[in-house]
Parts: sequence; structure tokens; C-alpha cells
Amino acid sequence: MAKENKTGAGRTGAGARGEALSASDRSAATAQTRNADDISGNENDSDGAASSTYLVPGLERGLRILAEFSAREPVLGAPELSKRIGIPRTTTFRLLQTLEALGFLERAHGDRHFRLGVAVLRLGFEYLSSLELTDFGTPVLEQLRDATGFSTHLLIRDGRDVVFVAKAQTHEPMFSSVKVHVGTRLPAHATVHGQVLMGDLTPGELRALYPEPQLERFTERTPATVDELYERVRESAALGYALSEASFERGISVVTAPVRDQTGKIVAAITATVPRSDIGGPGEREPLIAAVCGAAIDLSARLNYRPNADDPTVVQARGKPVAAS
Repeated sequence: MAKENKTGAGRTGAGARGEALSASDRSAATAQTRNADDISGNENDSDGAASSTYLVPGLERGLRILAEFSAREPVLGAPELSKRIGIPRTTTFRLLQTLEALGFLERAHGDRHFRLGVAVLRLGFEYLSSLELTDFGTPVLEQLRDATGFSTHLLIRDGRDVVFVAKAQTHEPMFSSVKVHVGTRLPAHATVHGQVLMGDLTPGELRALYPEPQLERFTERTPATVDELYERVRESAALGYALSEASFERGISVVTAPVRDQTGKIVAAITATVPRSDIGGPGEREPLIAAVCGAAIDLSARLNYRPNADDPTVVQARGKPVAAS
């Protein structure tokens, strides 16, 4: 309420000053109003105008600041953000103060360092709750968890990251030590989750996503180049799933399969997490692969995907392993 009163007072003051304007000033103000009306009319009439005409620089810069924060860099200073965004420090600090006042940032380690605030979390949960994927995916994850005893997750790709958007935590005490929170991000190129989610990308699209000659290495199993990454992506696509035994995180193995929408596009991935460095022999591995692939096909069907009989994920779900080409 205080903010509303202050805004109202400001408008009243402006009106009082307007009464004292000279005739020439009033003429100029009238001309500006007409110009504004013309612009408004043009906005409605110029459907073919480039959308970039209506970008708001301050809003764009503020959103770019928020996007710089990550799990690897949860705290950032004003000077560093100024350098990354390419704007003066004074402008950066004003933007930071605005974001702080709205709850999107909060202070950390001193006046010039910030981290994401609870307002970002609130928006994130609102986004997740609006996803059709999570509505349809949650019961599928729970069924997969109950069938396997392992924690299960639903992931999507956001650029060069994979993001966990839903989960079903295991009830088994011996497997409950591994907990991945909704909102967790991992590098797409270094995980089998990302390699499954990039199964639709062409070599050109993959190179546009990763223009650097050498990819960041996390373990000795991380693809070193885009060409090597593309080989992994194609191998996963041919198999209909991907399997990792401690290739990204020690003591963690996963089986991941793609989820497709009605167009056949990969929109998500379902994974089951095994809290040890290996999944086991064929008697344990093959039923788990079939279960995860079956869950992925189940969720895909709920998204109106109609697979071909030779879809490798469907074949795996039937318990008929596919050899990599």
C-alpha cells in the first residue's frame, strides 16, 4: 500500500506542475502526446515490424543478470556481472538493487555480492506446475519407482543443461541416500541424460550448441569433442536408451530413455537412479532397461505419441535388446 500511495503522490505533483507550463510548453507536450498516439496506432497496424523493435533494454539486462547465476556460480559480484553483461557498473548495481527489491536476488558475502532469491524459486515452481509433462509424468515416475525400487526422475533440456523437473523418491532405505532435487541442473554433454535428450539434433545443430573445439571434461569418460559427443548421441538413439555406470558421478549408475510428443520430437527423458557404481548382471540390467523404456513409452503415449513398431525404445520395453549400430 505504501508504494501505491507514493506513486499516486508523484502523479499529483506532476499535475500541479503541468498547470504552470507556458503555452509553448503545452504545445510541445501536445505534439508529444500525438506522436505517442501515432506510435500506439502503428504498433497495432504494423504486424510485419520486427519484434526486436519492442525490446525493453532494462528488462533484457535484468533477465540476463539472473541467467548468469548457476549451481556452479551461485554467488556473483556486481563488477563481474557488469563485465559479463557489458554495461556500466552503476547501471548494473541499479539493476541488482531493483532485482533485490523484488525478491529475485539477495545479498551474499557483502554489499556487492548477490545470489538468487526466493522469487526465482517461486517462478520456477509455477513453471513446473504448468508443465503438462509433470502432470502426466508424476504417476508414471511413481509406477516406475514402485516397480524397480529405485528413485526415478523426469528431465528436460535447457540449452546446454539438463534440468530435473519431477521425481519419485524411493521408499527403500538402502537406496534413499541419493537425493536429486527438482531444479537440479547438470551439463548435457557430460551426462547420458543430455545425450538422450539431444537425440534429435543434427551435427550442425550440435556444433552450433557447442562451438568450442574442446568440451569441458568432468571425468575421463566425458566426450572431448563435438564429434565424439555426436557418436554418443547416435549410439543412444540407436539403442533407444542410455546407460551410465559411474561415468559422471562416482557411485551412481542410471538408465535413461527418451520421451516424445505427438510430433515424434524428444521433449523429455525418464531415468532410474541406481546408487552404486554398476547396475549388475543381465538378470538385473535387462529388466531395469525394459522398465525404464516402458515408462518412457507410457509417458510418450500420454503425450499422443504413436510409435512405429521398430522404435528402439519400444523394442527395449518389450524386453528385446537392440544392438548398437
